[in-house]
Amino acid sequence: MEQLRKGRRLILFPLPFQGHINPMLELANILHLKGFSITIIQTNYNSLNPSNHPHFTFHSIHIGLSKSGTSTKDPLLLLSRLNAKSREPFRECLAMLLSDVSKEPVACLITDSVYDFTQSVVESLKLPMILLRTGSASSFAIYAAFPLLREKGYLPKQDSRLEEEVTELSPLKVKDLPYINSDGPERFFKLIADLETQTMASHGLIFNTFEDLEEHTLATIRQDYCIPIFSLGPFHKCYPANSCSTSSSLLAQDQSCISWLNTQAQKSVIYVSFGSIAAIDKAQFLEIAWGLATSKQPFLWVVRPGLVPGSDWLEPLPSGFVETLNGKGHIVKWAPQKEVLAHQAVGVFWTHNGWNSTLESICEGVPMICMPCSSDQMMNARYVSDVWKVGLQLQHGFERGDIEKTIRKLMVEKQGKEIKDRVLKLMHKANFCLKQGGSSYQSLDALIKHILSFR
Repeated sequence: MEQLRKGRRLILFPLPFQGHINPMLELANILHLKGFSITIIQTNYNSLNPSNHPHFTFHSIHIGLSKSGTSTKDPLLLLSRLNAKSREPFRECLAMLLSDVSKEPVACLITDSVYDFTQSVVESLKLPMILLRTGSASSFAIYAAFPLLREKGYLPKQDSRLEEEVTELSPLKVKDLPYINSDGPERFFKLIADLETQTMASHGLIFNTFEDLEEHTLATIRQDYCIPIFSLGPFHKCYPANSCSTSSSLLAQDQSCISWLNTQAQKSVIYVSFGSIAAIDKAQFLEIAWGLATSKQPFLWVVRPGLVPGSDWLEPLPSGFVETLNGKGHIVKWAPQKEVLAHQAVGVFWTHNGWNSTLESICEGVPMICMPCSSDQMMNARYVSDVWKVGLQLQHGFERGDIEKTIRKLMVEKQGKEIKDRVLKLMHKANFCLKQGGSSYQSLDALIKHILSFR
């Protein structure tokens, strides 16, 4: 089987956003280590530097989108533009790659599941396609349940029902449902329906999760879909750190935070990062700052430029705030998150609960403070706090007293000890599933055999 892999090429097509690029590149590393040749088609919008990934072949397609031209507060509109402008350049690039007889034959395309046009393209070119779902299996199942949720009146969301439990999806509340607020909700529902149709027509679906974390949901998906389902996660733990992995970060990582962590006591630091897209207002920013300061715990805070709209970086902080911390706090623009979470000094992760961040925290046995912002993050946060019980949600939003109280619960109180014990158990299960005989190990083996079955 190894010789068959060495003669096969896979084409991967990531969505050009940090939370989607990372798992696609991690999957590429996994498959490359298994002997496949990897070609990546990327857009010129948020493109990676190919020199950072010399073991892959890159082809860039120009889609006529720039960051200045996509500064919309409507993520659905941005996604619609991306899909519309990528379709034809992608088709031309893929056709060119398939016609190149000097290279290894292409076994299949692996594409991000949020592209809505790839199925029609591969059908015209007679190429098998496998989808990568970069969110959790649970969020996928909930999107699939949208027709039922609309029928029951849960969607579109109504302010009067936000605290109501969705009995069909307990313990989720209406406010937890992954829903993009948009001027045109019908556009959102149509996109979900189109992606569902594309999924059913694909040759398989890959999840960055593991059986012990989402066993029931994965079983339900396998029952409802007549396509192979592969749970290979956690991706970032599937290959040695120094094998062929290099950073896929679109932002420059400040390594000074690692030196600072080296000076802190074990499990004492609160790591705070809200991802690559989230935005908060000035009042919320100040409540976070004072909540951290009054907690008396050392903290590493990632303040991404643009986190507070209208400010370049730390301008909203009161004059002299950083100096009053006396070294208790370290603030950077971006951090090497996997390295930070694996550091022995980190005791709690205050996160927006993007799926990558949630999974990375579980894999390092780090309890979470949940501050979801949009899309499926609310659902992820509910699973963290109420299903897996490995974190706490802030009960009163951005309020410094609640922030300090929640930090104290996790850091010093009995409830925090119980949460730490549970997340450590999940960490061990995540490690075990990747070993020979583990569920993700077996699923990867099944994926390889599936790819090699394409002719």
